[in-house]
Amino acid sequence: MQLNAIFPTRDIGNDPAKIRDWAQAAEDLGFACIEVPDHVFGAAARGDWVPTYNEKDPFHETFVMLGFLAAVTKTIKLSSGVLISPQRQTGLIAKQAAEVDVLSGGRLRLGVGVGWNPVEYESLGTEWKTRGARQAEQIDVLRKLWSGEVVSFEGRFHRMEKVTIEPPPVQRPIPIWVGGVSEGAIKRAARQADGWMPILAPDAQAVQKLALLREQMRSHGRDPAKFGLEAWLRMNEPDPQRWGAAADAWRKLGADYVMLYPMFREPRFDGQIEILKRFRSVAGEQV
Repeated sequence: MQLNAIFPTRDIGNDPAKIRDWAQAAEDLGFACIEVPDHVFGAAARGDWVPTYNEKDPFHETFVMLGFLAAVTKTIKLSSGVLISPQRQTGLIAKQAAEVDVLSGGRLRLGVGVGWNPVEYESLGTEWKTRGARQAEQIDVLRKLWSGEVVSFEGRFHRMEKVTIEPPPVQRPIPIWVGGVSEGAIKRAARQADGWMPILAPDAQAVQKLALLREQMRSHGRDPAKFGLEAWLRMNEPDPQRWGAAADAWRKLGADYVMLYPMFREPRFDGQIEILKRFRSVAGEQV
């Protein structure tokens, strides 16, 4: 089992030198992958709706940041974690992802989800209610566009005639991993994706959802042994003992990767580096 590092987008600030230093520290510490979160808009609370992240939470743009990270690192993998794909144009995702893959020498993994924020969908002029079906079709279209061939496609959400992505990505196709723990997300992952990225505690619910995932994979004739599993460890407190225990429990459940997903804030740059070191120290021994 390997460790991944989430890019601390809310706390890293805007100094390119600090962003570079954080990424290089993650690489030097032996993390397998850096994952960059995605939100285009912040959204203020309204009525009974309270967002997980609000209008004051900064989110660096996912693909621009991945391109920057490609330039300042050498070997560490890079991923969106997760890109809210149904609120974006599929062709633009294909183009941006291909470019990051080219600039990184084939190090990109595309993590996608459907999100939790209907306000963001509305503000981007996209449909909230069909987001799952749209993402399923997007995955098929993305793989076609990354083939390096001329593509024609007509479906429920896409119509393309004789188009290409140039330059194409190094990886053909770029791996696509699906985030989310709903039944729909699990079924999409099992049917179409290269891996699954749940935010789940390693408990009875996780066991149940893993059983559903593997049952669905078998129903589609897919081998679970050739499918990736990354657990996000959502933690509200800086408690390394809990981090290590959760990582160990996910290792026993068969996770290929675990990633600490801090909900607590750490505004100090030295503190952000220390989080990487502490997570490595408590979870790295499970690798």
